[in-house]
Amino acid sequence: MNDAKFDRRMLEVLVCPQTRAQLTYDASTQELVCKAAHLAYPIRNGIPIMLVDEARKLD
Repeated sequence: MNDAKFDRRMLEVLVCPQTRAQLTYDASTQELVCKAAHLAYPIRNGIPIMLVDEARKLD
C-alpha cells in the first residue's frame, strides 16, 4: 500500500523517458500515463518509477 501521496506538481517537470511526451496522473491506479507511448509508469510510496522496463503497456 502506498503511504506517501504523489505530489502533482511533479507533472510540470516529468516527461515520458521514451517519447518526452507529457504525462497524466491516474489516481485510481497510482500511475503516470503516457498516451503517446501507451505506457503507464508506477508510483511507489509517492515516487514515480520512470523506467521504461518498469512501465505497464496499455492497450
